[in-house]
Amino acid sequence: MNKEMLTQQVGELFVNGMPFNQFLNISVNALSAEQAAITFPWQDVFIGNPAQKILHGGIISAVLDNVGGMLAAASVIDKLTELDIKSVQQKLATLGTIDLRTDYLRPGKGEVFTASATLIRSGNKVCVCRMELHNEKAIQIAFGTGTYLVG
Repeated sequence: MNKEMLTQQVGELFVNGMPFNQFLNISVNALSAEQAAITFPWQDVFIGNPAQKILHGGIISAVLDNVGGMLAAASVIDKLTELDIKSVQQKLATLGTIDLRTDYLRPGKGEVFTASATLIRSGNKVCVCRMELHNEKAIQIAFGTGTYLVG
């Protein structure tokens, strides 16, 4: 098994292995050691303000955290020297969010949303990512910074 296959499996785990992500109905558009992108469709259960029909801030933060965590996992895989499944599982078992900052720029209006993440730094213990959320009209709704424990 190579790093690309393992990274693809991580994407599948985030989509199919996490019930909350199934609820969000996310799909992976791109995933590498340097960047990640996911999309999800509007659902009425995401309403945070019924008068405006906009995304709840918790959904926005959760999606940004998801795409950042996915990128952090991919960056961990990229650094592995041993690709046996036991080593991969041990390394990814410690992955977790240390800090998440979300800045809401505009109301979350749209039909389809894309969250993307770019790697800022990936060390032996901590990974830092910058994330953005856009709607289908490429209007930026929010951005964030996530710090993840990776070792």
